[in-house]
Amino acid sequence: MKKTKICCISSIKEAELAIKFGASAIGLVGEMPSGPGVISDDLIAEIANIIPKNIDTFLLTSKTKVSEIIKHYNKVKTTTIQLVDELTEGTHYQLKKALPNVKVVQVLHVIDQQSVVEAIKLAPNVDAILLDSGNPNLKIKELGGTGRVHNWELSKKIVEKVKIPVFLAGGISKNNVLDAIEMVNPYGLDLCSSVRTNGNLDEIKLMEFFEVIKNK
Repeated sequence: MKKTKICCISSIKEAELAIKFGASAIGLVGEMPSGPGVISDDLIAEIANIIPKNIDTFLLTSKTKVSEIIKHYNKVKTTTIQLVDELTEGTHYQLKKALPNVKVVQVLHVIDQQSVVEAIKLAPNVDAILLDSGNPNLKIKELGGTGRVHNWELSKKIVEKVKIPVFLAGGISKNNVLDAIEMVNPYGLDLCSSVRTNGNLDEIKLMEFFEVIKNK
């Protein structure tokens, strides 16, 4: 079964529910310019602290300076940092050197052929890439949680050309996940809105999603 990250976790109860049905990772969203699931750093730290060691905890941070990312991480102590925007100060190497035991995942919003070029350039510097459907070029940056599917043909090219794990995000649901796996063959899947009802993690939708990928 593909690694599956359930994002936008908002409570210990939601984290436990995601893990119960098969999540291998959970996403904990820090301060963002837009998008769902933002919780306080104190709550992120609390959730990350009680999660079983075999489950990865992702801090989603919109910080773009390495010094600020490190400060953000030190408040929460997750296993993984998910950078939802491009670095504007410092390098991935400096971040990994400062936090050698923490995995660094860079989000890349798949927009056009240039996204493939960016992924190839990025891959040697991070532990994984997460392909999403936002648009960081908007006046109010769209950095994830859109529920939109992007061009999977481009995502497929990225998976084929890089040598590190690639997560696929953006509009994945029980209805299209098998198509996503067949076309893109990502290392892992990332979803949020498709397993929620009125913003809350939905036990039935979780169960139905994991049944689909378990029976593949």
